[in-house]
Amino acid sequence: MTHSPTTARPTGTATSEAHASEPHASEPHASEATPASSKRRPLALAVATLAVAALLVLSLSTGEYSILSQDDGWQIFLAVRVPRTIALVLSGAAMSMSGLVMQLVTQNRFAEPSTTGTTEWAGLGLLVIMIVWPGAPILVRMTCAIVFAFVGTMVFFALLRRVSLRSSLLVPIMGMMLGAVVSAISTFLALETNTLQSVSVWFQGSFTSVYEGQYEVLWIVTVVVAIVFIMADRLTAVSLGEDIAISLGVNYHRMVLIATGLVAVATGVVTVVVGSLPFLGLIVPNLVSMSMGDNLRTNLPWVCLAGISLVTVTDLLARTIISPFEMPVSVILGVLGAFVFIALVLRQAKKGAVL
Repeated sequence: MTHSPTTARPTGTATSEAHASEPHASEPHASEATPASSKRRPLALAVATLAVAALLVLSLSTGEYSILSQDDGWQIFLAVRVPRTIALVLSGAAMSMSGLVMQLVTQNRFAEPSTTGTTEWAGLGLLVIMIVWPGAPILVRMTCAIVFAFVGTMVFFALLRRVSLRSSLLVPIMGMMLGAVVSAISTFLALETNTLQSVSVWFQGSFTSVYEGQYEVLWIVTVVVAIVFIMADRLTAVSLGEDIAISLGVNYHRMVLIATGLVAVATGVVTVVVGSLPFLGLIVPNLVSMSMGDNLRTNLPWVCLAGISLVTVTDLLARTIISPFEMPVSVILGVLGAFVFIALVLRQAKKGAVL
């Protein structure tokens, strides 16, 4: 349906409030960069890349199984640790990028797949295909998760269109309420079909089950990140509101629809392989934008690197805190996300923004 981009109205109706409460374009330190700082950014990016590479090497060398002293150590390394580390890179970049895109489209700092119900919709799609076709190939499961994530995100935007938002906090509150409803439906279906254990595994969000033959679909997110980078200028224009975007020659409705589709693809793929990674898209983009501003083309490499490093650090903690057992990565991300969410609220309140 060509008129489905009802996402235009939520961002449009929230424009005045967003400019009052979301410091996308109003913070001088975020948008202004001196020539000296601009020259230092490539060097800083190179240093950050090396630091992330060091974290990934540490991830490859961490594990209970000694790959050096066992005969099949090399096979375990290639079949388990390398796929797991690649999954850390791709999922961290994908979910961080998804959060950044959603914040631009909704003009809201608190928007990301976990706070808009997108992740829960993807999980519902995964559960439905597991019930209808238990032995479905991973590509079929991925496609179903993507479709449900896209439809769910459009439902969320349709709800925003019908609500006159007076507070930026209403966006994540509505999204989390919608996600809770979808999660309850998933739990009910799981109870009725004896698949509750599968749902529980999905909610955990862990890299434990990532190994050779189960992670390869994650490479799709590299295409998504490339498309976002190519369309960065138009997405940045969308973040300024419908009227300004149209005056700049950007097809606002089409761009919102494309952005929603890209987020749905990234969320669906990560959900199928890893599960839920809550608040990753909330933590990383906000930390980056506080120091770099809101230019998507400039921020995207930093957002991807920060997302990869955060997921890698949390995975290392999950593997070592209660070794030889593992904690779900989602537990650590959930705690960090809660602190960041509260900090953002307090930061806006301190600046006198309308909450």
